[in-house]
Amino acid sequence: MTDTLFLFASIADTPVAIRASQIEAVVRIGDIVPIPLMPPYVRGLAALRSRVLTVIDMDARVFGTGRGTQAATLAIIADIAAHSYGFLVDSVSDICTAAEGIQPIRGRIDPAWAPFASGLVEWDGRSHLLLSLPDFVGSPAGSALAA
Repeated sequence: MTDTLFLFASIADTPVAIRASQIEAVVRIGDIVPIPLMPPYVRGLAALRSRVLTVIDMDARVFGTGRGTQAATLAIIADIAAHSYGFLVDSVSDICTAAEGIQPIRGRIDPAWAPFASGLVEWDGRSHLLLSLPDFVGSPAGSALAA
């Protein structure tokens, strides 16, 4: 059952799916304090329930540009390698099972999404790109450089 349970969300008008097993919560976060000398996709630090989150702008991670001062506050909370992160998304639709599970990517997708998308999940009559949250912290699994 957990292999087919997904969070369905939207990032930059793109429908995405994330395995529910990777997610601790979805919350609205308050103030984000910028961190000097960080890549543009690291928005900064935020406090949530007496702990500090590193806030990652998923849109900026994919497309290389930050949201600037736009007040995106909806975040997917996850612990990766013993560190807490908040991953900013535009919206969340639902968390539910996808009967067909994960399908391979067929056809072309935006090249910016290619290193991050590992499959497709069909839900509510739409294809959603399957994302893995650890890929937004380090190098995406699909972007290994050839030797």
